[in-house]
Amino acid sequence: MANIIMYTSAVCPYCMNAERLLANKGVTEINKVRVDLQPEKRDEMIEKTGRRTVPQIFIDGRHIGGFDDLRALDQAGGLDPLLA
Repeated sequence: MANIIMYTSAVCPYCMNAERLLANKGVTEINKVRVDLQPEKRDEMIEKTGRRTVPQIFIDGRHIGGFDDLRALDQAGGLDPLLA
């Protein structure tokens, strides 16, 4: 199973949508980095991605982007191979 890291916060509907999409794909474990509880992790996320919004999703070290990027990757047929 792929290693998934998601920068997230507690009240983010896009984060919840990303988790739901991944769960529907059979993902049972997501390593969540809570930027609302650890503000220094937000700086780390911005440095790694150049983006300020959550979620920011990494699959096996590859930056996927946010929920819209994840959904587009899935619709294009590119998500399943990354999760395999």
